[in-house]
Amino acid sequence: MAAGQTPAPVDFYFSFRSPYSYLAVRQVRAITAEHALDVTLRVVRPLAVRDPDFFKTVNPMWPPYLFRDVTRIAERLALPFRWPRPDPVVQDLASGTIAADQPYIGRLSRLGVLAAEQGVGLAYVEAVSHLIWSGEVDGWDQGDHLARAAVAAGLEPEALEAQAVAESERLDAVLQTHEAAQATAGHWGVPLFVYRDEPFFGQDRLPDLLWRIAQNRRTEAD
Repeated sequence: MAAGQTPAPVDFYFSFRSPYSYLAVRQVRAITAEHALDVTLRVVRPLAVRDPDFFKTVNPMWPPYLFRDVTRIAERLALPFRWPRPDPVVQDLASGTIAADQPYIGRLSRLGVLAAEQGVGLAYVEAVSHLIWSGEVDGWDQGDHLARAAVAAGLEPEALEAQAVAESERLDAVLQTHEAAQATAGHWGVPLFVYRDEPFFGQDRLPDLLWRIAQNRRTEAD
């Protein structure tokens, strides 16, 4: 890369309901600093909300495998893990049915968009996803848990919550824009990383993403 040249950005598609997004975000923050990456956080709504019928047709072996997989990855990464209480998406896990009333995920997603707009998106989603997925608290949506996560990311929680309510329509439109861009990039899942129009799906593809970035940087340096 030529001196002074800005590196190509990496789009990071993230969902608060995705355990793999939780497992990815700390790694993303680390490699962002280590490799001088320009990472743009793009929060999306979970697939369960975008397509309520998706889990009704999924292979029944997949959910128990997913839980086993994320549990062992968390153990390898030395991250605490437990399925959230409450789940960010209200869903009957046995039948796959998604409830019509979703009191959590809209709020979380809008707050994530605002944090990204204020330049602390990665710090915020790491703090909140840890709160949700670590198992350290029950009722992460109650009390001052989310407020503390906002403060940890450098945000003013009351102002953030008020803005999320006041600008809910705009923020929902931003989420839909992110979801459309995700589909254009060539994948539906999260975490998804897109670099120069090339998608890398899953936290286990981070080494491949870094390899591609290094490859391009060597080419640009010639």
